[in-house]
Amino acid sequence: MYRSLRNQIVLSVAIAALGGSVEAHDLRSSSLASGVTKMPERELVHTPVPVVQKGRLGIETQLGEFEVPIAVSRDWTKPQEDVTRAVIVIHGWPRRDLRSGEHAAEEAGTVARTTLIVTPQFLTAGDVVAHNLPSNILRWGEDDWKVGKPSKDAAATSAFEVVDEILHRLANRSIFPNLKTIVLAGHSAGGQFVQRYAVLGRGEADVRGAQVHIRYVVANPATYLYLTDERPDSNGNFAPFDSPSCPTFNHWTYGLQAGVPNYSSRARSVDELKARYLQRDVIYLLGTADNALDGDGQDRSCAAEAQGATRYARGQAFDAYVHLLDPRTTHRVYRAHGIGHSSYLLFSSVCGQAALFDKAGCDSASE
Repeated sequence: MYRSLRNQIVLSVAIAALGGSVEAHDLRSSSLASGVTKMPERELVHTPVPVVQKGRLGIETQLGEFEVPIAVSRDWTKPQEDVTRAVIVIHGWPRRDLRSGEHAAEEAGTVARTTLIVTPQFLTAGDVVAHNLPSNILRWGEDDWKVGKPSKDAAATSAFEVVDEILHRLANRSIFPNLKTIVLAGHSAGGQFVQRYAVLGRGEADVRGAQVHIRYVVANPATYLYLTDERPDSNGNFAPFDSPSCPTFNHWTYGLQAGVPNYSSRARSVDELKARYLQRDVIYLLGTADNALDGDGQDRSCAAEAQGATRYARGQAFDAYVHLLDPRTTHRVYRAHGIGHSSYLLFSSVCGQAALFDKAGCDSASE
């Protein structure tokens, strides 16, 4: 306990040295020298990433095989008989927080010893050019990968298809004969990705066929994908939203009325998507201190403001909303008290470890 607390204090100080706005980058590769000022996310997202994951995941397309950078904590080309859990971590908007899953596993200790950590990286054209990467590396617009839009290359592939391929590989019983649980987790923009994927994603079919349970951990996203035209009012009640004041409030990525990406072309009706989503195992992992009205990188559009004033308020409201749609849903909130907008601190918190690894101790879980 002392080691974990001490590490969180050190990590908090390190993040503060980087400027305090914490869609935390990989602190192990960042300079923590005094006087360093962290660039705001809205500026940082347009700059090339300093590090590209060394591994490659092949994605078959109509134009042949393309690749995505990826890190996998074990060799998943050989049988891994002791692996019982896999945690897939989706990075945040600036594409830099690449070690938050591994850090959380280290903090969790023995309970995570049989866990595989998988971290893909969704690059932009600027990243590819800056690192002189080959033409078959998939690349997306800064705002496109997180919402399932096609890549900006010849393949025109949704980042959701990358997760489909990861799940397909994990469902291979010749490699993972004892895998029982897969957790798809993402923070901030990664949380937006995970929540939208939980609604539209096709990869769960492979996993279910292999009799593996899948959980979705949606951590501190800026917004949520609503399944009807209802939104919370100032009293916490839900009613159809006044659309003339914000005509796009229910368009993708805030709703399903229009603009849903082509990835979902084989999807069924909205009612079927809603029913399937409410039946899935979803945890909304919220940092109670992620409550700034002007948080760095926060969506301030009218469609986002219709969901609440802050990331924390929007998460609380969305949990109430899904229980309004189905009081029996198992969706639940885990609240990490005192944690702000940091993937490292949130995933390694007590409730973060409970969400990712089922480690006991989260006393703020709610059904």
